[in-house]
Amino acid sequence: MKKATKNSPKSITIVDPDEDFLDWADRHLRTAETEIKPFTDAEEALAAYLASPTDLVIVELFTTPVGGMEILKRIRLHHPNAMVVLTTGFPPTSAVIEAMKLGAYDVLRKESLPYDLRPVVEEALKAGDEIRATPEPAPQPKPSSSAPPETMIGEAPAMQEVFKLVGRAARGDAPVLITGESGAGKEVVAGAIHRFSRRGGSEYVAINCAAIPENLLESELFGHEKGAFTGATSLRKGRFEQCDGGTLFLDEIGDMPLQTQSKILRALQSGEFSRVGGNDTLRADVRVLAATNHDLEAAVDAGTFREDLFYRLNVVRVHIPPLRQRREDIRPLAEFFLGRIAAKKNGPKLRLSEDAVALLERYHWPGNVRELENTLHRASVLATADVLLPRDIPLAQSNLAPSTPRSIEAALATLRNAAGDTDLIPFIESLLEEGK
Repeated sequence: MKKATKNSPKSITIVDPDEDFLDWADRHLRTAETEIKPFTDAEEALAAYLASPTDLVIVELFTTPVGGMEILKRIRLHHPNAMVVLTTGFPPTSAVIEAMKLGAYDVLRKESLPYDLRPVVEEALKAGDEIRATPEPAPQPKPSSSAPPETMIGEAPAMQEVFKLVGRAARGDAPVLITGESGAGKEVVAGAIHRFSRRGGSEYVAINCAAIPENLLESELFGHEKGAFTGATSLRKGRFEQCDGGTLFLDEIGDMPLQTQSKILRALQSGEFSRVGGNDTLRADVRVLAATNHDLEAAVDAGTFREDLFYRLNVVRVHIPPLRQRREDIRPLAEFFLGRIAAKKNGPKLRLSEDAVALLERYHWPGNVRELENTLHRASVLATADVLLPRDIPLAQSNLAPSTPRSIEAALATLRNAAGDTDLIPFIESLLEEGK
């Protein structure tokens, strides 16, 4: 593809089986400087693009006879700098991750296209101009069919961004620092980065740095020689040796002692380390992922965390928002956990009443996703029917937000009663009508 300049004419390929959508997208995006090439047949679109590449490809995930993901793969195989945006109704989590790993510029829900499509297209075209001459890494293969079932769940826009970051982080081997409150799902994100990376079939070990005594943590990480200390009756390989070629996840790294931090830094910089009590220098190819619920920048300022280690770990930052900031994820997470509880019990899955969902969505969730799972486990024990009711769900009243009306009609009735002056009613109704 020839290099485009900032003001040169642009061409966009749009692939979607829905002709009405193609007409809308054409009207929405066409300008005097922009040519739109619409296709309902994905194979025809792919052939046309490979023969004469355009500046941007917008493709529906579920096209026929070739799927959008396959189109993305083939385009990126021949043109590593190609800009591709995938669209679909409700993209599966694994598809979002896989698409971003393969180099998609973005994955958009169709319901958001009236607001998001034009800005994303403008950003993608600008990015294409800037990076077209710079080749990107070749697409990585798909995860094997033996990979664990996906457990990353999130419909909130903030979590969709997390999935995209996971996909990008899975492309390479750079250290990743995962931040977020306790129970937000940092270990799940770390596991996904490993699973979708080229190391997905290799060893993955997670260590909670806060749960291992300081005098044993170094031995746990780097191993020890026989006789290195009291109780060291035999040589023991540490986690770094065990993970050679794989991934080591250091959870709660903010609680790691300073002395151990310096040795971790050496292993990250050079891949070299020594067992406790040993003189030999060992090497291991290990990708390190770290997580913390602490403010590491503040810990650096306080002198409790090494600045050089912080910058070494903070190559890629993934922040997981707390559950209270993504309430639209509460229902799907609850459904997932109830399904898992049913599978463990080998019994039927409990259902959630709408009032139970409303209660869960009102709760503040200081313990985040972990607290939600534990709450539902307790509720499944307390339930007396196959439908969970609010009375079955044990929640601290101090963390409940005030109850709000669940419908436009209920809100309107509440405002009517509060307004008193009937002249306000039409105004209130018009405001509520706009919110429908």
